[in-house]
Amino acid sequence: MNTLSTAIPLAIAYLRERLFATLLNVLLLSLGIATIVALLLTLSQVETRMDRDAAGIDLVVGAKGSPLQLILSSVFQVDIPTGNIPLAAAERISAEPAVRRAIPLALGDSYRSFRIVGTDHAYLDLYGGEIGAGRLWERPMEVVAGAEAAARTGLAPGQKFAGTHGLADGGATHARQPFEVVGILKPTGTVADRLILTGVNSIWAVHATAAHAANDPDDNPHPAGEDKQITALLIQYASPLAAASFPQRVNAVSGLQAASPAMEIARLFAFLGFGITALKLFATVMMLCAGLGIFIGLMNALDDRRADLALLRVLGATRGMVFLTILIQGFALGVAGVILGMLLGHAGAEWIGQTVAQAHRVQLTGMTWVNAEFQVIGAALGLALAAGLFPAWRAYRQSVPELLGGA
Repeated sequence: MNTLSTAIPLAIAYLRERLFATLLNVLLLSLGIATIVALLLTLSQVETRMDRDAAGIDLVVGAKGSPLQLILSSVFQVDIPTGNIPLAAAERISAEPAVRRAIPLALGDSYRSFRIVGTDHAYLDLYGGEIGAGRLWERPMEVVAGAEAAARTGLAPGQKFAGTHGLADGGATHARQPFEVVGILKPTGTVADRLILTGVNSIWAVHATAAHAANDPDDNPHPAGEDKQITALLIQYASPLAAASFPQRVNAVSGLQAASPAMEIARLFAFLGFGITALKLFATVMMLCAGLGIFIGLMNALDDRRADLALLRVLGATRGMVFLTILIQGFALGVAGVILGMLLGHAGAEWIGQTVAQAHRVQLTGMTWVNAEFQVIGAALGLALAAGLFPAWRAYRQSVPELLGGA
């Protein structure tokens, strides 16, 4: 008889006979795989997007407060700014010999939860932004919408809208100073996709009008005249040597702080590292428990099927076929666990992406692949094979009289 063609259906029949135990082992293995895969997909995309959004930014200068908050709000646009800094101080910093380029940011308003950012055209250069429709802003109150912001809000060239005070829905609307959309950006795969960009003068004009209408000049975060303010400066060094002393000089100025995106990202991942490691350890334990369950199940099945195995040997089955039949059972459980685990892991990553996208406008997806998944698949299949190896070897060594004697 053909060893492989006989061993495969026989192994499947044995697994179906113990259906509940089979499903339980597959589920336990798949949950461990799914947890690891979802973590890998999420972390990989978050790290890639952070690196891409922070590329070309050596330093961020803003108001004193949390350095991480400054980076999250000014580079990644996912947090509340630490405050504003005087325009005069920002101009002095921009004129420093250590600075090759300084890009201003003025935050404070939004439209349907998409941030309206006052800046200059150099911000688009930073992210490779190109106009897909219309043109760049040239005058105050003209805006260019990122690809995602335009798609989600329906903004199009020629359309006018009123911004909302604050970085989320629910604030007062600046109806007296509507913006006009003059362009839509092509997708860049960066933070620029989910922003509405305009000149800094536009932000000042909106808040000056709002403060005048409220008869409360003190309520204006971007006042006119000599007291103009911005939220932050994105700095590119003229030389790598500037990193040694320039941040200290900025921090010495009252009310200002300098934060390095690279350092803060590293601190963030270090802070999250313990929780991520704990989740990976938990998932690994689940996989090991699944492997142990496969081992125990095959050993028990071997004891229960001594008479069946003896009959197979009498009918002409070789030791190799018996060995292969049991080994295939372990491998089949591993394959089923991998398939289900990969599906659950990618579905979990997609769910996380949808949840994060709604809360922070950050796009993550489960419809992608990372090379580390191959390692997870290999480890799971190796574990399943290892779990079936000893029971298969034990069956291989036993003779027909030994099998009948233990039946």
